[in-house]
Amino acid sequence: MHLSNIKLWNFRKFGTTGEIDLSSPHLDLNLTKGLNVIIGENDSGKTAIIDAIKLVLKTHSYDYIRVDDKDFYTNSSRFRIELIFDSLTPNEAKNFTEWLGWNGTGEEAKPFLKLNYDVKRQVDKILPSDVKAGVDEEGYLLTAEAKEYLKATYLKPLRDAENELIAKRNSRLSQILLGDEAFKGKENDNELLKIFSGLKTELESFFNELDEEGQPKVGKQIKDKIDGYIKDFYGIDYETEFGATSNDIKSILEKLALSLKEEINPGLGTLNRLFMAAELLHLNKSNWSGLRLGLVEELEAHLHPQAQMQVIEALQKQENIQLILTTHSPNLASKVKLENLIICNNTNAFPMGKDYTKLNPDDYKFLEKFLDTTKSNMFFAKGVILVEGWAEEILIPSIAKALGINLTEKGVSIVNIGHTGFDHYAKIYLRQAEPNMEIPVAVITDSDVREYEKNGDNFVKRNINTIQQEIQTALIAKDRKSENNVQYFTAPNWTLEYSLFKSASLTTVFKNSVKAEHTGTDWEADFELELAKKLINKGLKKTEIAYQIANVIDEDLTKEVRTILNIDDTNETVNYLVKAIKYAARC
Repeated sequence: MHLSNIKLWNFRKFGTTGEIDLSSPHLDLNLTKGLNVIIGENDSGKTAIIDAIKLVLKTHSYDYIRVDDKDFYTNSSRFRIELIFDSLTPNEAKNFTEWLGWNGTGEEAKPFLKLNYDVKRQVDKILPSDVKAGVDEEGYLLTAEAKEYLKATYLKPLRDAENELIAKRNSRLSQILLGDEAFKGKENDNELLKIFSGLKTELESFFNELDEEGQPKVGKQIKDKIDGYIKDFYGIDYETEFGATSNDIKSILEKLALSLKEEINPGLGTLNRLFMAAELLHLNKSNWSGLRLGLVEELEAHLHPQAQMQVIEALQKQENIQLILTTHSPNLASKVKLENLIICNNTNAFPMGKDYTKLNPDDYKFLEKFLDTTKSNMFFAKGVILVEGWAEEILIPSIAKALGINLTEKGVSIVNIGHTGFDHYAKIYLRQAEPNMEIPVAVITDSDVREYEKNGDNFVKRNINTIQQEIQTALIAKDRKSENNVQYFTAPNWTLEYSLFKSASLTTVFKNSVKAEHTGTDWEADFELELAKKLINKGLKKTEIAYQIANVIDEDLTKEVRTILNIDDTNETVNYLVKAIKYAARC
């Protein structure tokens, strides 16, 4: 069985004012059978989803979980959580027979289990409530035994893995081991009992042992000293006895600690991985007919980037358990298959599976190879600018700064995809059905309409009317790709560099930068022709030129240039960059 859907009404961030409408949940999120990785900017609702699941299911480690006023959306007097479980095997379904619903009819019918947790408050008092199950709106109370089969495993953020692995009363390690088939049901017949029974005999011998001359050894000396006090306190007939405390299997397991062999003073990262390995043992136990669900917040806690990737690769191989993770790590996001990601944004959550986005199946294969750590920071952004090369990536922050826009403060990520295949990335943000994502995505692209063509060894200026007609056609075609929150911003000229050359505000800066990088070229006779030659022959040093222009904009931007960049002038050829920046930054 697995958790296939969670619905929330007026829980934390997910809510609206007014009465709850059960036909319109404020969050309706489908989950996959295996790995689910919830990502997004801070305060986007990732933890709220995990906490909602915990409130309903509780945890194997008996964490203290209770409803708090902060769980209610603003001033609402009621919140509701619904969880639906699918894919129940007959062995699992028998635990919930009286609460099951059925999808389909006849032999094709498959069981599902729906839980609801409906909580109300009056003034400053939260009214008692309990988890119910059943296909109708109200449901029926679950028994304590049924609830045991629905508990989740939970690893909190910044977890104290060392404290969970050491020997102590009710240690998490002892709980995990007690649930394993090696110990469960064998409380009175286990090899460990024999080992500790032998320890008892050896302890008695140590504290009563005499040397060859009949003199007490060190253990006996200690015992005799204590016995002297005991005889004074009780009487001459009393003496002490040293031994191991309870010899039941639970007490024995509470004496065990887990560490990495030959690792002296392991760090937090090592301990975190040890803890997760122990919890996976618990989730994969074979003698269990209940839920196998692991909730892990901030998987990356205490792990360096390479370790994060090792761990997530291992977790993606798990077949029989369901994991719901949260992360702030682009390293992890880049390593997880896109269909396993869920993006939290604007009080909603969006699964990235094939049934939800407008990506083609081949796009998923492409992104699995090319969605690296640098590009995956787009998943944590409040706005995204997609560009096709280094020149745009270098220039845009400086132009934004000239506009008085700090892209870092605005949470805008510039993603250099290194080619013109924007659909591979842009369609991540387009949904097959509502609700739509609201993250503004600006796609900056060239018109790619050449103003010169090569004829043999000569470079000839094309007909101006033909150029204008082709540019207009290109602009219309790319504008048609704009959809919902994904908007295309196309250069009104051949390329970025050609637009800079024709820019009223940046042409002088551009020319000086080009001349500085290409000192062997005669630019004075016909600058435009020489520029066209280098663009056609792919000989223009675009990156280096962009660096020079960016430095000038950052350090010595004139009032005139600053004014031109800040006005909405349709004749300004770099205005498409300005519009893209303002759109992504919501300015």
